[in-house]
Amino acid sequence: MSSDGPSATGPMTAPLALYRDPNIFEAERQLIFARTWQFVGLESDLGRTGDYIAQTIAGYPVVVVRDQGGVLKAYHNVCRHRAGPLVGEARGRCPGALVCRYHGWRYGFDGGLQAAPNFDPAEIDLGAYSLFPIRVETWRGFVFVNLDEAAGPLADTMRPLDACFGRRAHLTARIEDTHAVASNWKVFVENYLEGFHSEGVHGGVDAAVHAGVDDVRIDGDVVMQDVESGEARWDDDGHDHHHAHGLWAWVWPNLGLTLNRGVLLVIHMKPVGAEATELSHIYLHEPEEPGIDAAHLTTEKITEEDAWICERVQENIDAGIYRQGPLSPSHESAVSWFQARIAKLLEG
Repeated sequence: MSSDGPSATGPMTAPLALYRDPNIFEAERQLIFARTWQFVGLESDLGRTGDYIAQTIAGYPVVVVRDQGGVLKAYHNVCRHRAGPLVGEARGRCPGALVCRYHGWRYGFDGGLQAAPNFDPAEIDLGAYSLFPIRVETWRGFVFVNLDEAAGPLADTMRPLDACFGRRAHLTARIEDTHAVASNWKVFVENYLEGFHSEGVHGGVDAAVHAGVDDVRIDGDVVMQDVESGEARWDDDGHDHHHAHGLWAWVWPNLGLTLNRGVLLVIHMKPVGAEATELSHIYLHEPEEPGIDAAHLTTEKITEEDAWICERVQENIDAGIYRQGPLSPSHESAVSWFQARIAKLLEG
């Protein structure tokens, strides 16, 4: 894209339409979010038959349920009658069946339609109206879904993180928060992918969490960086070695993971519209972890600051004055990689 003003020989920022055009957002829904592994929750919330978790992923409502055989099943949270929801809460339990909240159509956990109230048996073929299935897989207690039946296994996406996690102890306690951000999802992702802004936006408070400089590594679908944290780490031998390193990571296309001072933070950057994003935070920690309160307060403050700057960036993009700028090869390499991957998918 051409630019009025100084030129640069290195990578440049993406065209502005990618951050504001509803048609591009719709294309991203179909080309990115309907074809990638999306985090939906924790396996610990699906311990019993009928337990479910539900999410809306870039406009696609989904539900994951534990069936009678202990297997996880996932479906679009859409009744085949008149598009009512099967469940209305983010978590819950539905003993025996999934029942539409609109007209009461009843589905087994295998997705098959069992009953359609007020229809004579001769008026409907129950076998023709099963739920729309979705792939579901787990990784280290995290539940993911993929709307693309032809997608590769989740393990391939997450493999670069296996060595980093080792045999890390299972963290059972948690805190959850959500934040609404009035910006395109990619504005927030790009902010997350570099720490170049830390001094200006956060006063340097998160510089130790992700510096965004030359030691950022890109491996497959994962961007990651070791950070100084002073936390314990469980290596492949299962022992606590007290390494002075944590981890900052991001998984394509919209999931952040940080391990810092005994707290694992999951950050799901969920697109809501062309200029709206929802951030979902899950803090996982040991029940008696002394650092959780400080970690929670600090991260929520940083998130509010990130949300503020991303919203100002979105406003300036919409104003029509800014056109394009250069990206730092050393500090913004992950941003450049991310923008190039988006552009390639949209062009294809």
